[in-house]
Amino acid sequence: MLDIRKIAFIADYFVVASGNNRKQLQAIADEISQTLKAQGRKRVGMAGYDDGAWILVDFGDVVAHLFHEEMRRYYELENLWADAKQVRWQAKAGAAGEQG
Repeated sequence: MLDIRKIAFIADYFVVASGNNRKQLQAIADEISQTLKAQGRKRVGMAGYDDGAWILVDFGDVVAHLFHEEMRRYYELENLWADAKQVRWQAKAGAAGEQG
């Protein structure tokens, strides 16, 4: 996860993840959407779902970028947002801690 609050106004966090194939990425996108909707969050949009090489799931303050591994290496989103603080993902919502 990248904390982009101090460097951009488009979101608070980017979640960057990768999968091995289109079906796996679609399943991850579906799970993110279902989980956040169950928590009362509203999805703003989703892009790239049908192609499945780079799926963007937008919940406004949190945007998930789900890449096929080749696409992730090509775009290097973590390097593009290198000024963002990296945050370690935790299993419990709201329990993220900074990576050391």
